[in-house]
Amino acid sequence: MTAAKSITDWYRSKFDEWEKTLNGSSATALHGIRREALARFTELGFPTTRQEEWRFTNTTPIASAAFRPALSYDAQGVRRDDVEKLLLAGLNASHLVFINGHFSREWSSVSRIPPGVRVQSIASALQEDHAGVLMNLTRHARFDDNAFTALNTAFVQDGAFVSLPDNTDLEEPLHLIFIAAGDGAQFVLSPRNLIVTGRNCRLSIVETYHSLRGAACFTNVVSEIVAGENSVIEHDKLQIESAGSYHIGTAHISQGAGSTVVSNAITFGGAIARNAVNVVLDGEGAECTLNGLSVATGKQLIDNHTTIDHAKPRCSSHELYKSILDGTSRGVFNGKIVVRKDAQKTDAKQTNKTLLLSDSATIDTKPQLEIFADDVKCTHGATVGQLEEEQVFYLRSRGIPLEAARDILTFAFASDVVNRVHVQPLREQLDDLLHARLRQGRVAEEH
Repeated sequence: MTAAKSITDWYRSKFDEWEKTLNGSSATALHGIRREALARFTELGFPTTRQEEWRFTNTTPIASAAFRPALSYDAQGVRRDDVEKLLLAGLNASHLVFINGHFSREWSSVSRIPPGVRVQSIASALQEDHAGVLMNLTRHARFDDNAFTALNTAFVQDGAFVSLPDNTDLEEPLHLIFIAAGDGAQFVLSPRNLIVTGRNCRLSIVETYHSLRGAACFTNVVSEIVAGENSVIEHDKLQIESAGSYHIGTAHISQGAGSTVVSNAITFGGAIARNAVNVVLDGEGAECTLNGLSVATGKQLIDNHTTIDHAKPRCSSHELYKSILDGTSRGVFNGKIVVRKDAQKTDAKQTNKTLLLSDSATIDTKPQLEIFADDVKCTHGATVGQLEEEQVFYLRSRGIPLEAARDILTFAFASDVVNRVHVQPLREQLDDLLHARLRQGRVAEEH
């Protein structure tokens, strides 16, 4: 038996054990989808470097480990002060807390929600309106050709559900807090988020991922975001899980006519972390902005994959992804812009920039354009470099020590992305995290 067959059999056996405990729930439409997803995962297996989309990211550490699905809620010793440390200072907002992928009612707080707005867990939403939730759940994040999405769908149970009716302006951001906690056991966490707005809505979502006490888990998260006509959504994702953890995050965004979506993906943690953001501009005049910042040290691998599908005319997209790599870390960027035949008057810009702080850090970058229309404006570009010695010398000539000069220039490089985050408390936390990571990199270099 091959190793790949052995690990897929492992997940199938865990699924079979779980299915026997579901009783009547095994007859629901959702569980039928779970079975289809498991069958597809078994067929696909985990991706390998022989596949073009994974050529630079070796998933063997994930594919060779028998991660145990976290199938029920367990507080895992999480305390109030653990959660309070993860709240954004100065952000007086509702927050949903998930521990190992499951909603924690005791640590969550939802207040000042306008009538008609739903902010709850996926599990409770399915109990209230199973058919209504399934109209969007799994509709946008297809598992046909993505093993990680198939695995997530096979074990989907919980996550965040946010639904806004037409003409709703949610003034305060919503904070979704995902905590990996454990006693040393290797868990696979499968949160599933569904965010849907009607027409003329405004919404800001902050999504953060953390590990407590060094928990080394595999987080396999899928988010589906549907922006209604003329709606405005900002989606900020911060991943700061432990150095021994693995994180595969996939977001699928569907935009209606005249809608605006801003996605900010900030990654600091994980031994292997991959963010995939897929956008379909499915209504005329839609606009999306994708920003990303990755900061890696040691032996980390951070992979960013983006796809923007211009499916309708007169849409625009703007993309800026930056990486700061130290030690022997590796970065990957693959950004694809597709302009369909009828998507005339498309305006698309893509930029990828990488700053290498050591001679041993590396980046593989692959910007792509696939254009099938003729009346478009599309540009892309990628740069890789180190700190300019002339700039370092200029700062040192003003009496600034070498380490401080390097930090100032590195911080300035990152701030171009950080300053695009509109939620001020999150922006301030990113500043603090970046300063701490730069200090950590210096200490590692000294030793």
